[in-house]
Amino acid sequence: MPSPFREEHEHFRKTVRQFAQKELAPFAEEWERAENFPNEVFKRAGELGIFAAHYPEEVGGLGGDYWFAVAKSEELTHSRLGGVTMGLLVQGDMATPVIADLGTKEQIDEFLRPALAGEKIVALGVSEPNAGSDVAGIQTWAKKDGDDYIINGAKTFITNGTRADFVTLLVKTAPDQGAHGCSFFLVPTNTKGYSVSKKLKKIGNHSSDTAELSFEDMRVPKRYLLGEENSGFMYLMQNFQSERIIACTSAVAGMQLTMDAAIAYGRDRKAFGKPIIKREYWQHKFVDLSAKLEAARALSYKGAEAYNEDKYVNKTQVSFDTVRTISMAKIFVGDVLTEIADQSLQFYGGAGYIEEYEIARAWRDQRLFRIGGGTTETLRYYVAKLMGL
Repeated sequence: MPSPFREEHEHFRKTVRQFAQKELAPFAEEWERAENFPNEVFKRAGELGIFAAHYPEEVGGLGGDYWFAVAKSEELTHSRLGGVTMGLLVQGDMATPVIADLGTKEQIDEFLRPALAGEKIVALGVSEPNAGSDVAGIQTWAKKDGDDYIINGAKTFITNGTRADFVTLLVKTAPDQGAHGCSFFLVPTNTKGYSVSKKLKKIGNHSSDTAELSFEDMRVPKRYLLGEENSGFMYLMQNFQSERIIACTSAVAGMQLTMDAAIAYGRDRKAFGKPIIKREYWQHKFVDLSAKLEAARALSYKGAEAYNEDKYVNKTQVSFDTVRTISMAKIFVGDVLTEIADQSLQFYGGAGYIEEYEIARAWRDQRLFRIGGGTTETLRYYVAKLMGL
């Protein structure tokens, strides 16, 4: 396919890469050990237009198409920090698109504009202790009380959860209606009854903060209801498409860096008298992995192209064909990532099991991909339904 990137995309790409290489990557080890990174990173990214590039001007964006988001997702991987990349992508591509789609002028001014500017940090509150990919099974509920809603429940696995200024929160407003009884709210984290109950310690993506949240008789005014009551599940399914495809393009770019680093290592590392990359087995292995990675990139770009066509060209909801393509991309990318990470670590031998080598971090961090944003198993079931199987 012809390149979707124009000159303005490439200028933006250069800005993001310089930000990642010069302002993030030098702190990789420090932030991994701290299991956090400074809030100022969000502010700096906002100043550079990294969050706003692909949002319409009328909501505080810069008016670009979706390929600006793709370029950003690819270049942030040069930070060598999966956790930081994830935190920034949640801010710009996972917790905020639904606000741009549904928000009133007042909601956009209070929440979306400062989020795109990096002045407020946002988290997406969907997963719960007993409901992950089964979103319809969430139990956090809101009861109407005059002009307010009173919310009780808990959320878990929330990226940016310990520091968020507000949360785009999915709750049940009609518990007897299952998936069709969910609603979105915008909830400032200084609301009485809101609390961070626990910071979670993860296998990978150490530099990002992940939290469990608790809501106890939390009173939220009706003006913070996002969109129509009881339509939240439909909104979430639309929002998921941005989350999934941007995760794909980011993951493919990151794994390209991982494989390139492995090959470079293999040119220097000698065993039995010659560089290990000169062994026929590993040459053939990397040829196969490179082909799979190119296929993963192509399928991801196909999903991004379909999403851009629906949302930016036709300005409609995401079609079922687009959902199917994006879901297939996430399934395939997840399988390819796992294979590349595992084979690359094997290529390093004992060094791959040592923390000072980046392959160890990449191997850990990529494992989340087949879980977050809908497990691979759930997506296969969903695509089978879309295929009429």
